[in-house]
Amino acid sequence: MKTQFNIGNLEFSKPIVQGGMGIGISLSSLAGTVSKFGGLGVLSAVEMGADYPNYQTNPKAANRQAMTDHFKQAKAIAGNRPIGINIMVALTQYEQLVKDAVQTGYDIIFAGAGLPLTLPELTRHSLTKIAPIISSKRVAKLILKHWWRHYQVAPDAIVLEGPLAGGHLGFKNEDLTPERLAQQALPALIPGVLEEIKPYEDLVGRHIPLIAGGGITTAADLRESLAAGADAVQIGSRFVATVECDASQAFKDAMVAATKADIEIIVSPAGLPGRAIHNRFLEEVKAGLRQPKSCPINCIKSCDYKTAPYCIGLALIAGKAGDLENGYVFCGANADKITRITTVEALMDELTQELD
Repeated sequence: MKTQFNIGNLEFSKPIVQGGMGIGISLSSLAGTVSKFGGLGVLSAVEMGADYPNYQTNPKAANRQAMTDHFKQAKAIAGNRPIGINIMVALTQYEQLVKDAVQTGYDIIFAGAGLPLTLPELTRHSLTKIAPIISSKRVAKLILKHWWRHYQVAPDAIVLEGPLAGGHLGFKNEDLTPERLAQQALPALIPGVLEEIKPYEDLVGRHIPLIAGGGITTAADLRESLAAGADAVQIGSRFVATVECDASQAFKDAMVAATKADIEIIVSPAGLPGRAIHNRFLEEVKAGLRQPKSCPINCIKSCDYKTAPYCIGLALIAGKAGDLENGYVFCGANADKITRITTVEALMDELTQELD
């Protein structure tokens, strides 16, 4: 198996994309270090300026400044290697964030948590590469067809995120039962998506790499996805348990301490199911004790504070800071296999040591 892969003219010596994790879990320290050691580091655009002094009074300005600051810092850490950004379609500022990311100079935009149907228009005439995050062959077909019909554009890469991923999931609750999960193993989903990609590779005369993610935790998981036809893998939770991750120590410790029984599917105000580590805060959410009285952040289009079970923005900001009384930790289905905190360099060597 090859260790290197390309997204157009972007070259990587290790077939690893670090998944974008918000709020503030994957910022410049983590993303820059992943790129430094041969993978593709990805920042999350969700409320990037949450820890800036002016965030409370002018969150848009803080977020815009943070997008620029963290890009420059990540590039410096990475030795000017490629840096990506994940921008959720569900965000209220999605269109503006895409434009800001292009203007800032991000090398590639990953877009999921919704259908990024207008992404080619938002990035037209730019050098920024674009990659939709999809959950199935059906969604891949829909986006590929729409982009080509309306823009004569094919993705620079596609991320297939299976049902074992952490955070927001592009699946229905009935697809997340143990029985259905067993029928939707990530390697089994890869060939169908490759079938949808192939005609568009012929149209544009170039390879469209497939990046497979969701529950990938070990070197064996990585090899299995590559053997099934993926060009690279996307990994999130394992990068949380690294020295360089931008989250607090308490957040990292919660990931390491999690058992299989602690990992649960929750209801997100984004209108999507999510996977997280059980704690008292989530118990209070289920009991209806965390309903917001206002919307201080206005981060997600589909969230109505009058009916939302809690404010996800405040909860994720608290979680990142280690305040797990008022927040929680998103995680992948195999987070219980994470037993220690290591460095990004050591983790990437461990994951790729048996590749040629």
